[in-house]
Amino acid sequence: MSSVWVFGYGSLVWRPAFPHLRSQPATLDGWLRRFWQGSIDHRGVPGAPGRVATLVPSETGCVWGMAFEVSAADWPSVELALDHREKYGYEQHDVELELIEGRRVTGRVYLANPSNEGWLGAAPLLDIAHTIAHAAGPSGTNREYLLQLDAALEDMGADDPHVEALSALVRSL
Repeated sequence: MSSVWVFGYGSLVWRPAFPHLRSQPATLDGWLRRFWQGSIDHRGVPGAPGRVATLVPSETGCVWGMAFEVSAADWPSVELALDHREKYGYEQHDVELELIEGRRVTGRVYLANPSNEGWLGAAPLLDIAHTIAHAAGPSGTNREYLLQLDAALEDMGADDPHVEALSALVRSL
């Protein structure tokens, strides 16, 4: 193994905070981004969780994010840092990514599933927006998380109706 690709679809898109050889936009087929995971360790606190992104299966879905190539030498420390960062309900999975350059690579992604303790699940968009507008934790406000993600996706020319709708609602609150 000469390198490992990591796929970011939430805060990793705009704040990877780990060494990497290069990064580029990428897509992951068969998934949709949803703000269905609770956060009591970064964007919320116990008793007042924030809502952060995870991916949910979708036969026709496609998620835009950022792919980061990490050297094999750096991977053990990067993996340790990511395991800590994604500790509240996320598990590491191997997936097939399509880089913007057109090449397909195997990448690692952290996914939360409905069986984890932090899962909040689906809710009306306005309810999700209210949570995001008011939640804050050790890593900052939940609002910042959403709006930074929305801006980063816009910069890469990626459409995500869920993120766009939530951003508009949060801005209006």
